[in-house]
Amino acid sequence: MTALLPLLLPLLVLGVILLVLVADLLLPATDRRAVGILAAAGVAGTLAASLAISPSGEAFGGSYVMDELTLYLDRVFLAAAVLGILAAIDHADRHFPTRQGEYYLLLLASLAGMLVLAGARDLVLLVVAFETAGMPLYLLAALPKSPDGRSTEAALKYYFVGAASTAIALYGLSLLYGAAGTTRIAALGAAPVSPLLFVGVMATFAGMAFKIGLVPFHFWVPDTYEGASTPFVAFLSVAPKAAGYAALLRILHGGLLDHHALWLPPLLVLSAASMILGNVIAIPQGNVKRLLAGSGIAQVGTMLLAFAVGTAEGVAMLLFYLAAYVFTNMGAFVVQSVMGEHAASDDMQAYRGLARTAPGLALAMLLFLLSLAGIPFMAGFWAKLQVFIAVWHAHQAALVILAAVLAVMALFYYLRVARAMYIEPPPEGAVAPVVARPTRVALIACVLGTVGLGVFPEPFVRSALDAAALFLGQ
Repeated sequence: MTALLPLLLPLLVLGVILLVLVADLLLPATDRRAVGILAAAGVAGTLAASLAISPSGEAFGGSYVMDELTLYLDRVFLAAAVLGILAAIDHADRHFPTRQGEYYLLLLASLAGMLVLAGARDLVLLVVAFETAGMPLYLLAALPKSPDGRSTEAALKYYFVGAASTAIALYGLSLLYGAAGTTRIAALGAAPVSPLLFVGVMATFAGMAFKIGLVPFHFWVPDTYEGASTPFVAFLSVAPKAAGYAALLRILHGGLLDHHALWLPPLLVLSAASMILGNVIAIPQGNVKRLLAGSGIAQVGTMLLAFAVGTAEGVAMLLFYLAAYVFTNMGAFVVQSVMGEHAASDDMQAYRGLARTAPGLALAMLLFLLSLAGIPFMAGFWAKLQVFIAVWHAHQAALVILAAVLAVMALFYYLRVARAMYIEPPPEGAVAPVVARPTRVALIACVLGTVGLGVFPEPFVRSALDAAALFLGQ
């Protein structure tokens, strides 16, 4: 049992998977909604358990480690999964009532892969965990069947891009193995600088960049976000990105930090390109899901700034940014899910006059938008500010200035949604959207997280700093 203690959280999720499977088999077809409630309760219980445990060592002969970084990332994944399941309960019951069990089982399988991925210290385990986390997402994107075929298009684009990115990442990892002669991530730094090592690093990063939606590997993001079911997109927009950064942290910071000068310049270029192009994509959008897709590309570019500088402060601020992003971005997509159901459209015009018909929902969306824009005192404000400080301390002042200017530019398209809610009149005969109870719980949690991390960021920043410092041995 002691040997399995580091794997407690993945094992608890496997237990939840078994419970959900049994419930799906035994419950009548008319009462499958309870499967989602059971899944949410199980993951919430696992999240609560994670708050009561401490780092507990290694498993699989050192291939997996439950350290402070693993525990921090696991909590991010679990929080995203709880919110994603709660937001999906009403949607799944409406749109695919007989396949709800499959939906939650696939999402939980992806979550289990992410939990293992966070602690992987061997390339073989990392690849297995990464694909375990990624493959269920292709099926989840294809689960809804929209009459116009958009869901099929979204799933196909996501699948083909995912398959290509996996091949590229595996090729890069094989080159890293060839350069270092080992699959142990900690030993990769002993490899001498060579063209083989550089190509391996770049191919590995390119494969992971597809997963997190970095420019120039971003082209699947707007179409997949638009075509897939919105509650799933809420989860897709944060958890796989956190998983991608978890894998990159293990490989580049945990194994190749001694070669920081080798991979810093291309990462800084891709960060700047993502911030610029993401905002350019979002500005003209009238479709809110595509707007948030462009916003997400820009946000990932900002995260990459903190990642690329290679310092404990930068890693810590990336971790804090990921935590803030879970509540902020998922909250925005949960509101969009409600509005999309209500208006049968993802267009921004569906938000007209929302502050008069549903002031609580409008206020929640406003808070999420302000946080994404980095307005005080929301979670996103501290996330961006701390990233800028970390990058400034790493002597990358030009990129800090660029990121700050682009953050001001992003206000334009965020406030377009706010204008529709608060300034434009509602359509004649408009009624308030109906918010199901599980969705309401998810929204309240997102609001509390967004405001809480904005008003009281210090405990979360301290936790991120401790995890990063111990991870890098600083």
